Amino acid sequence: MASRSNSISSSLLTWLAIALIVIVLDQFTKTLILGYFQLGDARPVTGFFSVVRVHNSGAAFSFLAGASGWQRWFFVALGSVAAVFIVWMLRRHGHQRLFAWALSLILGGAVGNVIDRLLHGYVVDFLDFHLAARHFPAFNVADAAISVGAALLILDELRRVRRG
Repeated sequence: MASRSNSISSSLLTWLAIALIVIVLDQFTKTLILGYFQLGDARPVTGFFSVVRVHNSGAAFSFLAGASGWQRWFFVALGSVAAVFIVWMLRRHGHQRLFAWALSLILGGAVGNVIDRLLHGYVVDFLDFHLAARHFPAFNVADAAISVGAALLILDELRRVRRG
């Protein structure tokens, strides 16, 4: 029983380390943007990509951004509950590598954005992809990690269904 407990805790530590790498990368890049860009600044990098500074007080695609301020605490609570649930899932299913990778990326992204909401009251977004005048909503490293994690969850489920 002790070796199973040790393997669970070492597996959990691995997945939490991946989440921590996402958090550090996310916060580092956001600190750079806050230090070198003013709100609304945009610097073209290519014909389809710019680095910008945008503050998002809402959720994905600025959902609820126009609300009166309650959404900040709602998204902090939601992200915190999700983080606890994900750690619990990693503890139980850390041996399922693709599933655990997905959860680790989502965990790191969720915590990265919760940190922003706690520190600033909004999430700092800075990656802006566009085609002519049409812009995809700006996002950040945390959002990218969440998106990749969600894609891996879908892939994991498709593989599970195909096997079963």
